[in-house]
Amino acid sequence: MLRPLSALLFTALLGLTGCQSAYYAAMEKVGVHKRDILVDRVEEARDSQQEAKEQFQSALDRYRSVVQVKGGELEARYEALNKEYLASESSAKEVRARIEAVEDVAEALFEEWEGELKLYSNASLRNASAAELKRTRAQYKTLLGRMRAAERRIEPVLSVLRDQVLFLKHNLNARAISALQGEYRTLQGNVDQLLRDMQRAIDEADTFVRNLQQNS
Repeated sequence: MLRPLSALLFTALLGLTGCQSAYYAAMEKVGVHKRDILVDRVEEARDSQQEAKEQFQSALDRYRSVVQVKGGELEARYEALNKEYLASESSAKEVRARIEAVEDVAEALFEEWEGELKLYSNASLRNASAAELKRTRAQYKTLLGRMRAAERRIEPVLSVLRDQVLFLKHNLNARAISALQGEYRTLQGNVDQLLRDMQRAIDEADTFVRNLQQNS
């Protein structure tokens, strides 16, 4: 795992240079290898998806309270729903950014690993390392597929929320609230599928990290 201070300093360096290769080289000099960074980034992606799960469930609950609970100030209910939508949008951006960070370091790690196979003079060791690279790539492909599948489920949920928030913004009346009730089942179905896919990605991330650490 990255030491907090080192991670902070080199994250700042990364932001200044905008160069991932320089970041990885700098981390290598302090004993933090691409494999370590990959573990950290997969864990961060997993955590961002867990937070997104909780946020989208909260948004669904808020939507239900807006369209199904009678009474209450319409303006306050709109503001509460809009707040949940904005938080959900922020969570979505975080999930995407974390997945992209995983992809970047994974590609760098596999490229380095592939290149280093040519340096072996011992064929047995080279073959063992090549086999481990193949296994790790296969596990990573499954992980990335699960993460991207969950990510693709986000936009349909955001789209429904966005439409309803915009509609309420200019139609704050009981008739508008009633009109939104029909969309609840659609939103609930989308959120339920999103949560299932995110949980699969979270479970796969745990498996990937466990396997990577066992083989390091």
